[in-house]
Amino acid sequence: MLAKFVDTLVIGAGQAGIAMSEHLRNAGIEHLVIERHRIAERWRSERWDSLVANGPAWHDRFPTYPFDSDPNGFPGKEAVADYFVDYADKISAPVQCGVNVEQVERETGQAQFKISTSEGVIHANNLVAATGPFQVPVIPPVLPDIAGVQQIHSNSYKNPEQLPAGAVMVIGAGSSGSQIADELNRSGRDVYLSVGPHDRPPRSYRGRDFVWWLGVLGKWDAATVDPGTEHVTIAVSGARGGETVDFRRFANEGMTLLGMTESYKDGELTFADDLVANVNRGDENYLSLLDEADSYVAKHGLNLPLEPQAREFPENALCLTDPLRTLKLEDAGIHSVVWATGYRSDYSWLTLNVFDDKGVPKHQRGVTAEPGFYFLGLPWQSRRGSSFIWGVWHDAKYIADQIGIQHHYLAYHHAMSTPDASL
Repeated sequence: MLAKFVDTLVIGAGQAGIAMSEHLRNAGIEHLVIERHRIAERWRSERWDSLVANGPAWHDRFPTYPFDSDPNGFPGKEAVADYFVDYADKISAPVQCGVNVEQVERETGQAQFKISTSEGVIHANNLVAATGPFQVPVIPPVLPDIAGVQQIHSNSYKNPEQLPAGAVMVIGAGSSGSQIADELNRSGRDVYLSVGPHDRPPRSYRGRDFVWWLGVLGKWDAATVDPGTEHVTIAVSGARGGETVDFRRFANEGMTLLGMTESYKDGELTFADDLVANVNRGDENYLSLLDEADSYVAKHGLNLPLEPQAREFPENALCLTDPLRTLKLEDAGIHSVVWATGYRSDYSWLTLNVFDDKGVPKHQRGVTAEPGFYFLGLPWQSRRGSSFIWGVWHDAKYIADQIGIQHHYLAYHHAMSTPDASL
């Protein structure tokens, strides 16, 4: 049975919800975490079979709990999910699974929230929405059903054998799209990859992983996104022990690269004339990090080996020297399309005034103007690293501190409201 009242209710038991539970427990704040599925469910059921973490185990973890594996390795998706389950056990997190939130509203004339769930109603003084931004997969309305190809989102892709025989179109070249396209190409499929604007850091440089470079260069703590890069994806991979995503290499290995997908008509897809610009922009991002790394090494006198070959790019394949603008699906033998086009948030259950006119959460480091309501797990919630396991842990600490501060003010109010307050 669900509790009828809890001081702080956390919705979601992924990395954000588990981190939140740890800090609330440390602060002595009574709380409950509810989850509609299992702990870290999306890692198990909404990822492909061969997926590994995009960062090494020594870095992409909670600061207080290492992975039980090679610290320089990249844990598989099941190992990541198990990590969060083990962590919840370690901190005795009060998690109740199988509870779906149906509606959240403010109690009329009261400070409490009323949370209607599939298992009954809960009342809470504080509420943390730790459901994250990746809730509803987005498939742009480009290909109609009459196109005659199987269409799935990357969250439903499992392995090459899952798809019908024939060539595959992958649309979206961030971390998910590039890794799925590479896996399909290595399996012997003919692969077409639609590439949009992206950043592509080196997997490692001069003996250090790129996550280390972003750390020492202060980039993880950047508080705001660079202008014009709000929606730019990052192409990085931990596959096969970690490797740099290189679209020119993909093309030389037989993959056909295309610009951004624009439209479909009469069996033919049309692509923007931006493939070369997008790849070049990714190269500029890659080279800029190498430049900053070299400068840091020189300035600090570090004994790290030179790596001049990191600046050498493969020759351009035909698809880059003469990009296709149109493609007939039947002529290319394409029978399936994987959309690696991201997600949108779904806060339809939330009736509070905590969104702007575009439906984007309004907050400062997760704190909203609605007293007692907090967001956790949002990209750039406080810094660039907020979307990462360690980053959300620090954001959760901040929110727990804010809840604790409010507890102190309320305790003072109650103390001063008693008849002998003057004593």
